[in-house]
Amino acid sequence: MSDDREVVYVALGSNLGERALRLAEARAALAGLPDTALTGASAIEETAPLGAADQPPYLNQMVRLETGLDPRALMHACQAIERAAGRERRERWASRTLDLDIVLFGERMISEPDLVIPHPGLAHRDFWQRELAELRADDR
Repeated sequence: MSDDREVVYVALGSNLGERALRLAEARAALAGLPDTALTGASAIEETAPLGAADQPPYLNQMVRLETGLDPRALMHACQAIERAAGRERRERWASRTLDLDIVLFGERMISEPDLVIPHPGLAHRDFWQRELAELRADDR
């Protein structure tokens, strides 16, 4: 890894349409970002939806990136990838074609109205913890 890149973990989720295809497209789009390399991907797992339970199950996965992008630039890139996959932000916990969340960004701690890192959901989502542990095991 070059000195100007940081290790970032991004969670991917989809519960509408071609879920596995959406995750594959998201991995490819993330790998194609400027000054960014996708360096690992956890196993894909199916999980029950959070919040509103009357919706289809999710496919979830976490990826490890090495990026020279700053956190806000990566957040905007993730939102553009979501929009390209047909994501519409209407209500919290709604079903979605694609959801990309920055879980960890190096050692950074950010607390802004629209960007919180580490992601506040990390402590409460067992599947994220499993996926993160899987990727970090690869780091050893």
